[in-house]
Amino acid sequence: MPRTLSRRAALGLAAGLAPGLALCACGSDSPAPSGGPTGGGTRTVRHARGASTVPARASRVVALDTDALDSVVTLGLSPVGATTVSQGAPFPAYLPAERLAGTKAVGMIGQPNLEAIAALRPDLILSNQVRDDKRYDQLSEIAPTVLSKTTGPTWQENVRLHAEATGRRSEAEAADAAYRTKLRDLVAALGGPAKAAATRVEMARFLAGAPTRLYLDDTFVGSLFKDLGLGRPANQDKPGFSLEISPEQVDQAAADVIFYSVYGDRAKSDHTRITEGALWKNLDAVRNGRVFQVDDNLWMLGIGYTGAGLILDQIRKDLA
Repeated sequence: MPRTLSRRAALGLAAGLAPGLALCACGSDSPAPSGGPTGGGTRTVRHARGASTVPARASRVVALDTDALDSVVTLGLSPVGATTVSQGAPFPAYLPAERLAGTKAVGMIGQPNLEAIAALRPDLILSNQVRDDKRYDQLSEIAPTVLSKTTGPTWQENVRLHAEATGRRSEAEAADAAYRTKLRDLVAALGGPAKAAATRVEMARFLAGAPTRLYLDDTFVGSLFKDLGLGRPANQDKPGFSLEISPEQVDQAAADVIFYSVYGDRAKSDHTRITEGALWKNLDAVRNGRVFQVDDNLWMLGIGYTGAGLILDQIRKDLA
């Protein structure tokens, strides 16, 4: 179980992070900075690194990956701090701007700035082992830290963990219920389960300086397709992250519907070489006008109920 800080230890950590930086840890059970949780007491939450003692209802949360950020906003909180995908990048535009108006950037995903995090006096830090396992002990010295194992296809499990950590289980249950309702409505709009299952859908991503990816089942978007009961091309309906293709392998992108996004400089990706080629133009989805460009930030980073709901809205707009 991660050790919570005494005032002396907290001040010592602050001194080690930056001269003159002070943390406030009121009591020895758990950090309770001014402006902290309105409810008293603590709880123990089990997670990927063991167990952490967290406030009964956290209020000053730092999110160190996009799934945690979506969770915090979905659960009704405005995070005090969050990481960004690159230096100087904005927070995801799909999230309500007013909810992030006071959120401070605390470094990049996978490279958080511990001094900046400590300065915010959080009462809870959320991340995952993929990004922050190696700095878990340091983060836990600042505030109780809760890690999921990974992100992507486990996003619903992760939201439940984030809800338990923040003391907002009822909010998570409401978000899940709204998601299930939206799924049912969308399947009905698509013509029912049988018609949805007969429609092979894929997600392709053109990346600057890298091969084009076709996303498999063990991804966030793959999980959404599965929840909808949509059909999948046989070469993509399998465990794993992605299938990489070259412009000469475009026949592997055969599907009834293609959603695609572009990451980085389009001119430095295979987008033009592929989409202007005969192989692409001969695909069923292309010939039938069922190719749709989507927002890369939303479909790749919107890992949570808020992002999922917006993606379902776009699928409905394009296909129903």
